[in-house]
Amino acid sequence: MKPIVVKIGGSTLGSHDTAIEDIVSLHGEGRLVVVVHGGGNAATEWLKVHGVESEFVNGLRVTGPDAINVVIAVFAGLVNKQLVAQLLDLGAKAVGISGVDGGMISTLQLDARLGFVGEVRHVDASILDVLLDAGFLPVVAPLAFWAESPRQLMNVNADAIAGEVAVALQAERLLFLTDVPGVKDSEGKWLQEIHADVAQALIEAGYATGGMVPKLEACIRAAKAGVLAQILDGRESHALKSALDGALTGTAIT
Repeated sequence: MKPIVVKIGGSTLGSHDTAIEDIVSLHGEGRLVVVVHGGGNAATEWLKVHGVESEFVNGLRVTGPDAINVVIAVFAGLVNKQLVAQLLDLGAKAVGISGVDGGMISTLQLDARLGFVGEVRHVDASILDVLLDAGFLPVVAPLAFWAESPRQLMNVNADAIAGEVAVALQAERLLFLTDVPGVKDSEGKWLQEIHADVAQALIEAGYATGGMVPKLEACIRAAKAGVLAQILDGRESHALKSALDGALTGTAIT
């Protein structure tokens, strides 16, 4: 059985939706599930508490020396453990890790303007294989290490991590739970299914913007590796289960 990689974040993370229930249900059915989470809103709140202003370049958080430790604490600590606790409370054998653990994800600096923000260069999925084989549900925080400076931890876009993890695991599905119905075409109409080349064209033409861009890029990467990728509206009741049951929901990238 191939794993399913589920990315949750944004408005779906921490809300009283059904995503957590669906993940626990899938895990209970014996499906292999890996969860990747974001948590940017929480990071913004805690950076403000510490007197650090949040700044973004092309949708990516600038993570300088004054921000990186807060981001690490929020993602790998607060957000990750709250999510693990929710899953445990509903009966799943959840384990919280980050891309640092087991040397899972190495990066190089994406852009000097962004500070300690990494671009994924390699994924060693062996720690995920061990956890999945043992019946656990891994919950991955979006952190990694700088390949040229292993002691330096890096903030990494969670969408990118989800895509790279799905490729490394040769996953069956990559599913993004978002706060929009799916992907729009050039006329603003929602698309049920598009080819990876069409998704790339939407990005290059500027029709896909903001947070949709890294999601589409991750889906394109996964689709070209043979992984079915979907962007779903996490606000819909049981959107995750419905998609896996074959419902025509969200946008599939093939």
